[in-house]
Amino acid sequence: MPILEKASTIVEQHHERYNGTGYPKGLKGDDISFLANIVAVIDSFDAMTSVRVYSQGRPLESALEEIKKERGRLFHPEVVDAFLFIQKKGEL
Repeated sequence: MPILEKASTIVEQHHERYNGTGYPKGLKGDDISFLANIVAVIDSFDAMTSVRVYSQGRPLESALEEIKKERGRLFHPEVVDAFLFIQKKGEL
């Protein structure tokens, strides 16, 4: 099923990093699915800001600074820019 193939690619690649330091395949840049890049930013933001058993969660500004800091290194620059734009508009 094509939709499941696309979904499986996103799931498989959302821990890849823009600079190639991620896993499971060490993909880099545009070799990573653009949708997986979107999920990577959202998943990281959620992990940073959510209360978990092992973490109290960061304040919003701290998480946003981390996302900005990792723009072009861990996260696709265009995805970070769009994420920050949406957040600034108050839609996040």
